[in-house]
Amino acid sequence: MDPKNYAAPADLLRDRIIMVTGAGDGIGAEAARRYAAHGATVALTGRTQSKLEAVYDSIVAAGHPEPTIAVMDFAEAQGDDYQAVADALEKEFGRLDGLLHNASILGHLCAIEHYEVAEWLQVMHVNLNAEFILTQAVLPLLKIASDPAVVFTSSGVGRKGRALWGAYAVSKFATEGLMQTLADEHADMRINCINPGGTRTAMRRAAYPGEDPRTLKTPAEIMGPYLYLMGPESSGVSGKSLDCQ
Repeated sequence: MDPKNYAAPADLLRDRIIMVTGAGDGIGAEAARRYAAHGATVALTGRTQSKLEAVYDSIVAAGHPEPTIAVMDFAEAQGDDYQAVADALEKEFGRLDGLLHNASILGHLCAIEHYEVAEWLQVMHVNLNAEFILTQAVLPLLKIASDPAVVFTSSGVGRKGRALWGAYAVSKFATEGLMQTLADEHADMRINCINPGGTRTAMRRAAYPGEDPRTLKTPAEIMGPYLYLMGPESSGVSGKSLDCQ
């Protein structure tokens, strides 16, 4: 079965609690809506409340389980902020069945010799350190779940270095390493990476301003692996990095 063409059962994620970071737009918003459509209660996490509320409203209007909202800017969040999110999940749900790490920032595309140190540190923090801190905070809740899954977002430039991609590429290499290390430490969980590929998102527009977006797939068209890795039909798949395209 090719995860790219995965056809998820309607009740794939019924009664599951799934957190999605970067849920305000793009791939994160689409994944959140799709998870909800397949029965999950989604914890929408991101930095812009109005965007999260729009996703919330669309999920409720469609008649899916009512999500929750946690406004969090990973560039500014401190340790207590991560723990507060974990505590809120524990209080409301008592567990966490799935976590999709989707939030990340691009930073400038330039040669490493010209890269601003402050921006390098910020990109590495949002794209890597924040994922580590959040995962560590919610691991006790994932351990309570009967079939927990964690999905990180990688990139093609996180597998083979490419000139001018700077901190973004290095952060994605590190994300792959974080995923593999966690997967080796937690044999009772499914922990994997997804490379969405070129997709019609704001980040893609920033990276390729001259590209015709009509040549790219939409977030809705690449959801197969996102559903597959979050649901029970991927049992036994862990420590892998899958492509959406």
